[in-house]
Amino acid sequence: MTSHKLDTFLEKNLTELKENGLYNEIDTLEGPNGSEITINGQTLINMSSNNYLGFANDTRLKEKANAATDKFGVGAGAVRTINGTQSIHDELEAKIADFKQTEAAVAFQSGFNCNMGAISAVMNKKDAILSDELNHASIIDGCRLSGAKVIRVKHQDMDDLRAKAKETIESGQYEKVMYITDGVFSMDGDVANLPDIVKIAEEFDLITYVDDAHGSGVMGKGAGTVKHYGLQDKIDFQMGTLSKAVGVVGGYVAGTQNLIDWLKVRARPFLFSTSLTPGAAAACIEAIDIMSASTEEHDRLWENGHYLKEGLNKLGFNIGNSETPITPCIIGDEKLTQLFSKRLTEEGVYAKSIVFPTVPKSTGRVRNMPSAAHTKEQLDQVLATYKKVGNELNVI
Repeated sequence: MTSHKLDTFLEKNLTELKENGLYNEIDTLEGPNGSEITINGQTLINMSSNNYLGFANDTRLKEKANAATDKFGVGAGAVRTINGTQSIHDELEAKIADFKQTEAAVAFQSGFNCNMGAISAVMNKKDAILSDELNHASIIDGCRLSGAKVIRVKHQDMDDLRAKAKETIESGQYEKVMYITDGVFSMDGDVANLPDIVKIAEEFDLITYVDDAHGSGVMGKGAGTVKHYGLQDKIDFQMGTLSKAVGVVGGYVAGTQNLIDWLKVRARPFLFSTSLTPGAAAACIEAIDIMSASTEEHDRLWENGHYLKEGLNKLGFNIGNSETPITPCIIGDEKLTQLFSKRLTEEGVYAKSIVFPTVPKSTGRVRNMPSAAHTKEQLDQVLATYKKVGNELNVI
């Protein structure tokens, strides 16, 4: 017999979420995640994927993954520190370091694992972390796990960052102080002001940590937000995922050789989780090779992003202040946002609603993620659907 208290807790809270428009239905794809997807037999134009460059179903990546699986097996068979490090993993890490222009890199099983492992491997209860208030949940959890004092900094507010850095350093209470920020903020599409951040960090000797999950493959001709600003030698931690623009799975941290050596002996997800599959590692290598050889996919992504933004703006939607292809349509009310997303799906466009707690209450939005794989015809159909549903629900 299951716990009565647990059943009561779950029933009450699930009902409350559904009544407030905060319950997220999970949809199941019946094929690959591309510019079009199939759900319950319905073909939909996909505007909700992080697959920025269209690599998730790219033939070139699949061929490399299959070849590596044939050579190395379907799994690594152990954690990296025992005998789960295969030559394909070393090759991937060397490739990442070269792409990010750092001395070394370490691959993790996910971007979430990167933040959980890397932050807590360096920061502890004797330290303090200054964290942008809109940082990703994995950063928040990684900071909590470290035990360090966490000080929230107003979003993209350099005056607040400088004041809190000064106060924290001059207090003399902490051995080390880190500032951590997303490179690209995934809900609004704005880009971290890394030049000013670096100036403040140098003034107060802050450790700098950039989570570039949504910047890798997108900013800096693909090499990321740090490369976009030319600050590769100024940022201590360059973290990113291998599951968004790279199109596969996993995450990485790039930095000095000493940093990577330390993470390989102290980052708990690296120490206690089985390695990336050989097929995944090989596919990631191929994606990085493609990005290194040409900016074709990167340029097409930005072209599509600009096209969609211009169209939605002309229709009268509130698309915020995005500086990247990420294009939110901010609606506000959670229930209306959920209904808007549902109507889009019924009309053939898949754009998921994002509501509290992912974003603050009353800032619900439908987030659009154009990719290099979308055609102009698909984007025109998206815009026509937005116009129809927007007028129907009095959003525009």
